[in-house]
Amino acid sequence: MPFFYRIDSTTVAGQRTAARLLELSAHLDAQLPRRTISETLLLATWNIRELDSNKYGHRTAESLTYIAEILSRFDVIAVQEVRSDLAALMKVLDRLGAWWKCVFSDVTEGSRGNQERMAFIYDSRKLVFSGLAGEIVLPPLSVTVADGKGERTRIYQPVQQLARTPHMVGFQAGWFKFSLCTVHIVYGDSAPDTPERVAEIRALARFLADRSEGDDVWSRNMILLGDFNIFSPQNQTFREIIDAGFTVPKPLQSLPSNISRTGRHYDQIAFKCTREMAPTEDERCGVLDLYSVLYRDEDEATYAPEMGQAYLKSSRGELRDEAQRRRYYHAWRTFQLSDHLPMWAEVQIDFGEEYLRRRAGLSPV
Repeated sequence: MPFFYRIDSTTVAGQRTAARLLELSAHLDAQLPRRTISETLLLATWNIRELDSNKYGHRTAESLTYIAEILSRFDVIAVQEVRSDLAALMKVLDRLGAWWKCVFSDVTEGSRGNQERMAFIYDSRKLVFSGLAGEIVLPPLSVTVADGKGERTRIYQPVQQLARTPHMVGFQAGWFKFSLCTVHIVYGDSAPDTPERVAEIRALARFLADRSEGDDVWSRNMILLGDFNIFSPQNQTFREIIDAGFTVPKPLQSLPSNISRTGRHYDQIAFKCTREMAPTEDERCGVLDLYSVLYRDEDEATYAPEMGQAYLKSSRGELRDEAQRRRYYHAWRTFQLSDHLPMWAEVQIDFGEEYLRRRAGLSPV
């Protein structure tokens, strides 16, 4: 648990925050493996909805504290939907403590970019930042054309870049040297295999797979994670990741990550590694259930003062009925936590014995 909460116990909100933190901590203890010094790496991806916008009012000190507690349970977290204003992100980092670091991208401009950044938050006591940090730009297509005189010339045609620029960073944890690339794939139409979504995933997955095999690559261990807006593992969007050579742990393929748990597999963690780094069916990975502890349905009346007049009246000044207030609360709480649930995986990173056995000419265990 972070040491920098600075909870004001003289207020009702402060007392509530302290009590809920105890419940949240016990809840996370039950759902997650404990972090280790050198044996394993706990990584996660979380689309934290519009961190931070004023659409339903800015996030409260209470919700930022809960977010910090959740993030503190991992070694490195890829975060999507960080906004151009970094104030909320900095408040979360302040709560985590000085050893927590962050590498974030510039804002993707234009309406398609939605003023979003992507970030990696990591514990510098566990991970070493390699120095590699970049935004992915897809290379031009090489096309051979005839010039009308019987000669053929190779030209390069620019390609459509992703709506929100992916962000890639290199890290090392113990024996494990790896690159993380986080994405927020375009949504497009509300259909399983929107062509633009399929095209973005195909282009990026194939590019990264090829990049991981290049001679000058930082590491051949590539982890692709983030919000892919995938509806189901049975869709073409998901198959594009697998066809490019990535592996998604089987347990994650049956775990939806939208808060209603209605089968939408928006978020993914995919591995393409030189070793069998990805969690096996016997190892641990999952999706965190948050709303059974935080901002529960039965807490609606508790948070009515935090929601203000907008909870009681529409923008036209009309009083909301009970069902309308409930819908407002359900929307409001996603702007305090998120409309996505964190997805995580545990990866084995201690290969000391394997290394020594190879050097000694012995067979693997």
